[in-house]
Amino acid sequence: MNKLFKNSAQILLGAALAYAGIKHLTSSRLEFQAQVPTILKSQADFIVLASGLVEISLGLGLITLWKFRVQIGALTAAFFTAVFWGNISQYLNHTDAFGLNSDTSRFIRLLFQPLLVLWALWSSGALSQWRQSRK
Repeated sequence: MNKLFKNSAQILLGAALAYAGIKHLTSSRLEFQAQVPTILKSQADFIVLASGLVEISLGLGLITLWKFRVQIGALTAAFFTAVFWGNISQYLNHTDAFGLNSDTSRFIRLLFQPLLVLWALWSSGALSQWRQSRK
């Protein structure tokens, strides 16, 4: 049962990532640009397109490349950590996007990013492998 739950969680995360990646390239492109940190605004469109392609790749990898699930899970966690800067920037600069139109809603969103990191590590088995390697 636990393995089925973890596998389902991995597939769900992969599907969500692929969907978000597609949104980066299409209908939500401007919304995602609002999250690019101010220092990188001149490259916002490139960053959104590139991160969308990365999200699609990671999502499809989580869904299909089971042999490499631990590595892809770790890469996904690293990606979530890297893009956290954009969420912090959105909060600090009071930028409205994705219906987050108050500092409170933007702050609450910040609390969920570590959960995404843990989800990627746990569902892919990367967290278990890391714990075992420390023993």
